[in-house]
Amino acid sequence: MTLRLGLIGIGRWGRNYVTTLRQMPGIVLARAASSNPASAELVGPGCVLHRDWREVARATDLDGVIIATPPRLHAEMAIAALEAGKAVLVEKPLTMDVAEAESIRAAARRADRPVLVEHTQLFNPPFRALVEASRALGPVRSIRSEAGGQGPYRNDVPVLWDWGAHDVAMCLTVLGGEPDSIAVCRSRFEPRPDGAMESLGLSLRFQGGVVAELRLSNCVDKCRRFVVEHDQAVLLFDDWAEAKLTRHSPGVAWPEAGDGTPLPWIGERPLTEAIQRFATALATGDTESEGVDLGCKVVRVLARCQQVLVEA
Repeated sequence: MTLRLGLIGIGRWGRNYVTTLRQMPGIVLARAASSNPASAELVGPGCVLHRDWREVARATDLDGVIIATPPRLHAEMAIAALEAGKAVLVEKPLTMDVAEAESIRAAARRADRPVLVEHTQLFNPPFRALVEASRALGPVRSIRSEAGGQGPYRNDVPVLWDWGAHDVAMCLTVLGGEPDSIAVCRSRFEPRPDGAMESLGLSLRFQGGVVAELRLSNCVDKCRRFVVEHDQAVLLFDDWAEAKLTRHSPGVAWPEAGDGTPLPWIGERPLTEAIQRFATALATGDTESEGVDLGCKVVRVLARCQQVLVEA
């Protein structure tokens, strides 16, 4: 059986969906919505291109809809697709507003259709292997992460919501619950016409006193490191290292991938894994940990962080 999907939004990340779907047997990009006429060449003759996203959301010949638009549009689009009986795969963050996130969850329950949020790193095979290894090592003592690059600079999505959505989702996946308390420090903020250069430090304290220290920036060399400390060992996921998942001796605060013991992992590229997981959810109705409930938790945590920044 061929899975027929629609795509709303063919911007920078939407184009990645188009090229990835083209390489996945059994899945067809049947319809797409874009205001850019040049998108027709990208999607190819087998895909019907619409200017109005509502035509994709309401199409009767689709199994699911992918939403790859700015977060301010997610709630309206996701709810429209759900009300038309479609499953939804939506880019992170689910929304930038708690009430909007909850409205998507309510619509998913009414429609009895799955909603997955594409927190990219949750579908990254070495990170998934880290989660399994961490569970085998017992209680987590601390988490440290750093993530960033040179950009993107976005007026509509600041660093907290752009980069922070990934790392908060990773913390919640490893630790389970939401943090009891939050502290946020902004060490750099330089406005630009296309969005600010910004560096943030988040400190999230979870039940049992476990602290996650997260560094986020859009004005540093590209990095993606996530460290989980246990009594017996320290696990490092470094997405830019040759050995992406390594185990280290306890007590090492910021280990280097080359100094540890590589751990095995298998899988495809994260976006391929996310789409495959969406296909599974369509078949079973089961979204496990990557679904709308986690998406709402991430939005709640980021909204609390935003409030701390505002009050500061």
